[in-house]
Amino acid sequence: MTEPVYRTRWHMAATLLAPFFDRRKGERRSAGAASPTGAPVAERRGDRRRLVSVALWSMPSLFLPTAHAGEKVMFEASRAYYADHVTLRADISKPAGEGPFPAVVLMHGCGGWQPAVRYTMNSYADFLVSKGFVVLNLDSFGPRSIGGGKVCENVSKQVDALDYRTYDAYDALKYLQSLKYVNPKGIFLMGQSNGGSVAINVALGDGPREMKAKDGGYRAVVAYYPWCGSFGNRRIELAKPLLVFGGGQDSWTPTQECEDARSTGASLDVKVYPEAAHSFDLEMVPQRYLGNLVGLNRPAADDSRERMLSFFIKHIDGYGWQTTAQAPGTQRTAQLANANVQ
Repeated sequence: MTEPVYRTRWHMAATLLAPFFDRRKGERRSAGAASPTGAPVAERRGDRRRLVSVALWSMPSLFLPTAHAGEKVMFEASRAYYADHVTLRADISKPAGEGPFPAVVLMHGCGGWQPAVRYTMNSYADFLVSKGFVVLNLDSFGPRSIGGGKVCENVSKQVDALDYRTYDAYDALKYLQSLKYVNPKGIFLMGQSNGGSVAINVALGDGPREMKAKDGGYRAVVAYYPWCGSFGNRRIELAKPLLVFGGGQDSWTPTQECEDARSTGASLDVKVYPEAAHSFDLEMVPQRYLGNLVGLNRPAADDSRERMLSFFIKHIDGYGWQTTAQAPGTQRTAQLANANVQ
């Protein structure tokens, strides 16, 4: 009899992870002692931890239904970084009809388009398209050959990414503004982690002047668990409304700097989920990654998604939202949009 697909997938994962979770009995070795293969035990343990993290980050692609990835598109990066030129890639999804629709650009964290991130971003796209938005899911690292978590392991690469990815955000904006079915005055940005810090840069008004000025730039911005050191100061003057989500258990990008910030310009709202850690919206088994707790907190993920939508609706009001056909079930979201997002 044919084995069910889900059971086959669990068996695949068990085979993949068993060597790392199996505690074999036998003679204990010191951390620096050589193993039978010639590698020190500490080194082998480090390799095992890294492989376990890779396996767990890949689990959504094994066990969850595949979210819609949209149509693949490409456009040139105005700041290449490594090469003479870079062609950025993205997935774009749209509602049925001619529009013009409001739109959202999604920007991943330092891990790039790893399976858990890709799945979650595609889920965001499905959700937002069902509410009447065009969604552009942007890959900054794959085209530069620095995906797979390479940026996470190098602080200087993370800092560099904040610069060229801010340009990527405006390249994505420019691309969306060129589409007839997109409302050029109703485009939003959402970023996770390193992408969230890029979102802060955009909210502050950083980036190429000629792109910011065209049709008013981004309408408003959402940052998931960003490094709020990007503010540069506790007292800031935002150019665009900003909504920040953080986790109370986040040791990677603690929320204190976010909570202490005050804007004298556009609005700043910060929502902290006390029980959540970093990457709390990713469909990923909670785990340690580079020494920090990361992984899904379902209540925080679900609540933040609704708050993000209500934030977008609040700031698109009067700029074309009323002409967009909303899917059933958005009544609660529309009510949230008229309330304080905190």
